[in-house]
Amino acid sequence: MSSASLFRGIIVPLVTPLADRDRLDEPGLKKLLERVIAGGVHGVFLLGSTGEAPSLTEHLKRELVSKAVEIVNRRVKVIVGITDTSLVDSIELAAFAAEERADAIVAAPPPYFPIHQADLRAYVETLAENCELPLFLYNMPSHSKVAFEVPTVRQLLHHPRIAGLKDSSGNMLYFNQIVQLAQERPSFQVFIGPEELLAESVLVGGKGGICGGANLFPELYVELYNAATIGDLASIHRLQHRVLRLASKLYSVGDPPSGYLTGLKCALSCMGICSGRLAEPLRSLTGEKSDAIVQHLQDLGLVDRQATAVRA
Repeated sequence: MSSASLFRGIIVPLVTPLADRDRLDEPGLKKLLERVIAGGVHGVFLLGSTGEAPSLTEHLKRELVSKAVEIVNRRVKVIVGITDTSLVDSIELAAFAAEERADAIVAAPPPYFPIHQADLRAYVETLAENCELPLFLYNMPSHSKVAFEVPTVRQLLHHPRIAGLKDSSGNMLYFNQIVQLAQERPSFQVFIGPEELLAESVLVGGKGGICGGANLFPELYVELYNAATIGDLASIHRLQHRVLRLASKLYSVGDPPSGYLTGLKCALSCMGICSGRLAEPLRSLTGEKSDAIVQHLQDLGLVDRQATAVRA
């Protein structure tokens, strides 16, 4: 990749606004995208975990990609998740993303079957060789059962179509090892997933964060990223406190382990940005739990004290 094509900064793992079980909330999608772009983010990541990709039909995934790329209109990078249990379906979705003029694709190890690292390497090489767009590896062992181990990343590091790695393991020892490894190839971009680790990851050489909270408050994460890139420790301390407060307030209302996503979507609905509906099997927060989200948003200064209505 040329220096002009490198990825950096805050890339929002966009939620998928749903109007119904299998219907996109198009006005909500447009409002959400305009909000995060105005907030200064550097890109959007469609069809990740935050986007509930495993629960969406193929036609809805494609509709989301097409509509989002059209709305973004080249203003920021658009990255599309293609993780699937089927290699053929992943390749076909990657081809569609290329046709729609997305900028890159992301793939985690195919879920369900635990696989050996040698098989994982061969799988990724096959995927990369059959896809036109730059490919980011997605290390998320909590969901995929299989991690991209450091020796495997080393073997894949110099593949011309592999652009980098997103690490959502929360293991900073692993993250540091990947960052050190990436020094062998400066164009290999390493991003952090957990937003609580954003500043630390940038300080040790990461290129940015793919942070779910940026759906709600993009300016906060952009400001924290900028502070980390220049080593402004006083600003980092102040902003990191706000990130941790947002996460502790909003992601703990819903029942674990899905409380992060149910809280995030409920908050977006409370703020009047997009529908709070989740794809089954997840269920939206209602009643006292949605009221608690409104209260937390008020405490965080993200909605007016008079706000009480929650969009369906």
